Amino acid sequence: MIQTFVDMIRTFCAYGLEFKDSDGCTHDWCTLIPALELAHKTSIHASTGKTPAIYHANQSMNDAFEYAKQKWDKSHKTPELKVGDLILVSTLNLNNIKGPKKLKYSFAGPFIIKALHGKNAVQGELSGELENKHPTFPVSMVKHCTSSYKELFHLRNETLL
Repeated sequence: MIQTFVDMIRTFCAYGLEFKDSDGCTHDWCTLIPALELAHKTSIHASTGKTPAIYHANQSMNDAFEYAKQKWDKSHKTPELKVGDLILVSTLNLNNIKGPKKLKYSFAGPFIIKALHGKNAVQGELSGELENKHPTFPVSMVKHCTSSYKELFHLRNETLL
C-alpha cells in the first residue's frame, strides 16, 4: 500500500503540470495526499476485486457475525429430547387459558412427548384445557420437566403445572 502511494505521488509530481513552479519542480505534493487517498479508496483493486471501503465493510460484518455465532454456540445447548420424556410447554402464545394473563403460569404440563419432528419440533399428548390446541410445538417453546419441578409445585393443577 505504501509503495502504491509512493508511485502515485511520484506520478503526480512528475506529470502534474498544474502543480509545478517556474523551475519545473513540484513543492506542494502534500496537498495532493487527500485526493490520492480518495483515488486509492475508490478504485477496484486487482487482488480483492473490490474497493477497500467495501472490502473493509464486508470484513467487519463477517467478523461481527462470527463473534455473535461463537457467543451463541458457547452459551446455547440444544435439549436432548426423546419420545416418552416429560415436557413443559410455554404458555406465551396460548390464549385460551382461563384467568388473567398476569397470573397465568409460564409453562403448562407436564405432557408426554408422542413424536419428534426433526430437531426443531415436538408433538406432545395434550390434556385438560389444551386438548383442543395443535399438539406440535417448536423446541424453543418447550423445556424438560424434571421430577424436582413437580415436587416444588405439587399444589398446582396437574394440567397447568
